[in-house]
Amino acid sequence: MSTLSDLLAEHTDLPGAAVDHLQRVVGDWQLLSDLSFADLQLWVGAGPVTQGADVVCVAQCRPTTAATVHQQDLVGSLASQADHAQVFEALSTGVIVRVNLDGESSGVYHPNPARIIREAIPVRVGDDVIAVLGRDTEVQRSKVRGNLETAYMACADDLCQMIADGTFPTLEDRTGSHSSPRAGDGFIRLNTEGIVEYASPNALSAYHRMGLQADLAGQDLAQTTRSLITDPFDAQEVVTDIQAALAGKSGRRMEVEARGATVLLRTLVLRPRGELAGAAVLVRDVTEVKRRDRALLSKDATIREIHHRVKNNLQTVAALLRLQARRTENEEAQLALTESVRRVTSIASVHEMLSMSVDEEVDLDEVVDRLLPIMADVATVNTARIKVRRDGSLGVFSAERATPLVMVLTELVQNAIEHAFDSGENGTVTIRSERSARWLDVIIGDDGRGLPDGFSLDGSDRLGLQIVRTLVTAELGGSIGLHPGADVGTDAVLRVPLGRRSR
Repeated sequence: MSTLSDLLAEHTDLPGAAVDHLQRVVGDWQLLSDLSFADLQLWVGAGPVTQGADVVCVAQCRPTTAATVHQQDLVGSLASQADHAQVFEALSTGVIVRVNLDGESSGVYHPNPARIIREAIPVRVGDDVIAVLGRDTEVQRSKVRGNLETAYMACADDLCQMIADGTFPTLEDRTGSHSSPRAGDGFIRLNTEGIVEYASPNALSAYHRMGLQADLAGQDLAQTTRSLITDPFDAQEVVTDIQAALAGKSGRRMEVEARGATVLLRTLVLRPRGELAGAAVLVRDVTEVKRRDRALLSKDATIREIHHRVKNNLQTVAALLRLQARRTENEEAQLALTESVRRVTSIASVHEMLSMSVDEEVDLDEVVDRLLPIMADVATVNTARIKVRRDGSLGVFSAERATPLVMVLTELVQNAIEHAFDSGENGTVTIRSERSARWLDVIIGDDGRGLPDGFSLDGSDRLGLQIVRTLVTAELGGSIGLHPGADVGTDAVLRVPLGRRSR
C-alpha cells in the first residue's frame, strides 16, 4: 500500500514544509474524525487545478464514534470536478464549502450521496491552500444531537476552521498527540475563562477516580485539578498548561497522579478565525495501564538482575576452576579443568547478554564474537597460529535456546582447534551460517588433517561431542553430523529448526 509520502511524491510537487504539515494533519485527524462523527479524506491536486486536472485522495480516516459512511477504500482514487465540485471550490477560494447532497449523484465517489453531508475544508500553510480535507457526515447522525454530540461537533467545527486558517495542527500539537487520549476517553470543553461548559461521562469518571466529589460543570478546571493532584509541582504544571491554552498557546500532553489514580491530560487551544474560543481537554484514566506497566517493568528488572547475578556467579566459578587448573600438575586433570572453564564461560556470556536485554532474546553473533578469543586462549595447541572467524549471521534466539546453542558452537569450534591440527601448524576454523524462515544451518569447518579412518560421531567417547549430541537432539531438536570437507579438513554440519518447527 502506498503511504501518504509516496502519494504526495507521485501526484504533487509540494515543498517539504507543506508535506510536513499534511503529515501533522493526518497524524492528528483521528481526533477530528471522532469529534465530527464523520469520515475524513485528504485531497490534493493531481496537477494544476486551474487547468482542469483531477484531485486525488491521499489519505482516509474513519470515526470510532460512529458508523463509517464509506465502506470502500478511497486512497489513491481520482475525482473530477463533476464528481467532487466542493473540493475544487475550496482549493480555489480557500473557504469551507458545505453541501447537502440530497438527491444528487456523484458516480464513483459515493454510491448513495443522499445519505451524507459533505464539507470541503481547505488546508492552509501560510497564504497557500495546499490540500482539502473532506468531511462526510451521515445526515441522520447530524440531526441527532445530545449534549455530548453537541459539544463534540462544536469543538470539531472550531478545529476545522483552524485548519482552514492554517493554525492547526502545529508542531507542538503533533508532539503532544503521541499516545494521547482520544475523544471517547474523556472530553472537557472550557470557555474563555477556563470554566467547564461540558464534561463527558468518561471525563467525569476520571476526575472521580482522582478524588473529585462534585460535578465538573461550572468548575474552574485549572484550580479544581490543582486541588486533586498529589505532587505540587505537577499541580502547578497542569495549571500553567491550561492557562497557556486559554491564552492561545499550544497545549501539550501530561500525565498526573492523584490519590492512586493516574490520568493523561491533553489540552487543545481553540482559536477559530483568530479569536479565542476557550480550550478542549482530553482526559484518559490510565491507572490500570500504569499498574500493569509498573508490574512489567518490575518483573523485567528482576529477571535482568537474576541474569546479572548468575553471570557473576558463573564467572566466579570459572575463575576458581582456572586457578585450580594452574595449580594442578596432572595434565589430564588440567585439561579437564580448562575445558570446564570454557563451558562455564560460554554460559556466563549468554547470561551477560540477557542481563542487558529487555526481551529475553540473545544476539548470537555478539555472544560468539566475544567467545572466539576465549576459545583460542584455552586451546591446548599453539593457538597463536590458528585463526577463528565467523561468516554469516546466526541471528537472534530466545534465552532458553541460546544457551545450548552457544555451548554446541563453542564445543565444535574447540574440538576443531584441538584435534584438526598438529602442534605448531597454521590453520583456520570458520563458522559459516545461513538462516532461513525454517532453519538455521551452521557449518564449523577447518582446513586441518580431516577425520581419522573409521570415525563415527555416535561411537565417539569424547565428552565434548557427547555434550554436543545431547544438546542438539534433546534441547534444540536439530541434527548434527561430521563429514570430510569439500577439499580438506572436516565440516561439522549443524541444523536447528526455527519458528513453529522449533516448538
